[in-house]
Amino acid sequence: MKTLVFALSIAAVVSAADLGSQTRLRGEYVEARTADIYTGPCFANSEVELTGNLAVLGWKIEKGSWEGVPLDGLSVVGVVHSESTLGDFMHPDAVGARAVLIVDEKASAEQRLALAQFARKMGAGLLNDVVRTEARGIAFSTGDMHSREAKLVAGELAKVETRALAETDKICHNEEVWYKPLTQLDHAMAAYTVEQSYQGKGLDTTWSYPGKRSAYVGTFQYQQ
Repeated sequence: MKTLVFALSIAAVVSAADLGSQTRLRGEYVEARTADIYTGPCFANSEVELTGNLAVLGWKIEKGSWEGVPLDGLSVVGVVHSESTLGDFMHPDAVGARAVLIVDEKASAEQRLALAQFARKMGAGLLNDVVRTEARGIAFSTGDMHSREAKLVAGELAKVETRALAETDKICHNEEVWYKPLTQLDHAMAAYTVEQSYQGKGLDTTWSYPGKRSAYVGTFQYQQ
């Protein structure tokens, strides 16, 4: 009986350790790309394969860990340059996508590696070919989700600022949400891009693309 009790105790400890090392994260997200995601069919069709191949994606981890590495309060940003329009139905795999990762400079070496692994997983193939990794201070703030107000600043490299879409943002008055978010989210809302820019190295281009209907704000949860 003592042997059985001891074995059960060991099993309970091992089970608890397994639960403690699980990957489980939740937090907030913002993205903006160089094509309208809230638009009419005529505008969307005119942009396909001509624009929409650049994007900035940002995750702020409110709570959680990646393979046992705690990431509470840390952020990571992915900047993408693709050869095709991101999210286009004809090229869902984003042909030739290359990326720069910006990890939170507050993170330790172990946490930076975990942030990079997390971003690659959440990037749905967009962040598989990372050509450069940078560490910068990342400021990520959001208001009430339904306000769709978010601001992401990754040092001097990347910025995204959003607000809610307004009636005055309509052009053809038959707009709809044309593209899905570039990552898996619990909740997502289309937003207006006040500012979106990338001024770093590695992607053979820099850009500033403000004043477009090209953003999403949302929340995420991930567990494995």
